[in-house]
Amino acid sequence: MTGERRSGKMLNQMVNSSAPALDVTFGALADPIRRAILARLAMGDASVSELAKPFSVSLPAISKHLRVLEDAGLLARRKEGRVHYCRIAVSPLHDAAEWLLFYRRLWEGTFDSLAAFFAADGNPSAGEGARA
Repeated sequence: MTGERRSGKMLNQMVNSSAPALDVTFGALADPIRRAILARLAMGDASVSELAKPFSVSLPAISKHLRVLEDAGLLARRKEGRVHYCRIAVSPLHDAAEWLLFYRRLWEGTFDSLAAFFAADGNPSAGEGARA
């Protein structure tokens, strides 16, 4: 099997096996309130009321955001008495970062190949013209 076909097969396996989990993760991360909640939780555990404080939305709306994060596996809750505490769960973020890293390497390789093409051309103005 050629390297290109092997890479294509690996890409298909990567996309097919991770698509549902990534869809849920990126869907949860699509909202700025949920991203802000995760940023706060990255500093440490917090109660639901602490998480709701900076936002001008209702507590039920915050609860819905927390449920989306929880369903995506990005948040874990614990209850102490009547207070619910939340903490960040990083595994889905790790999976999303790995997916993004794959594409970052792909793009960097493409840019490196383009730079090598212009460098091999021997025409310094070709590289300058591409930047103009």
